[in-house]
Amino acid sequence: MKRGFKKLTNEAILPERATKGSAGYDISASQSVTIQPGEIKLVPTGLAVQMEQDDVMLLMDRSSNPRKRGIVLSNSVGVIDHDYFPNEFMGMFTNITDQPVTIEAGQRIMQAVFVKYGLVDDDKAEGQRTGGFGSTGEK
Repeated sequence: MKRGFKKLTNEAILPERATKGSAGYDISASQSVTIQPGEIKLVPTGLAVQMEQDDVMLLMDRSSNPRKRGIVLSNSVGVIDHDYFPNEFMGMFTNITDQPVTIEAGQRIMQAVFVKYGLVDDDKAEGQRTGGFGSTGEK
C-alpha cells in the first residue's frame, strides 16, 4: 500500500471524499467526547494512515465546526508525518462556547488532505520517531 487509511478499532470509519472535486477526506470521531468550555481535548479517530516518504497529511477543520458546533481545531492545521504510522492520529479540538459540546461517535469532525513536500538540498535530518502524538523533540 502506498497511501491509505487503516482501521485500528471497530468503531473507526474509513474516510471518504464527498465529491469527485473534493480535496479532503472526511474524518469522523470514533468515540463520543464531551469538551468543556475553553477546554482542549484530543478526539480519537481509530485510524492510522500510511503514506509515501514524501507525503504529509494535513488535518483541516470543517468549515461548519465553529459556527454550528462551537469547536475549532486547536492547532489550526494538524500535520501527520509519513513516519507517524502505525500510530492513531487524532484531532485536537477547543470548545469556543460557554457550554459543554459533545462530539458524537461517527460525527465528521475534520478533513484530511494529502500533500507532497520537498526538502532543502542540505537537509540533515537523521532522527527516528519514537512515539505517537507530540513525540518528536522529546528526550
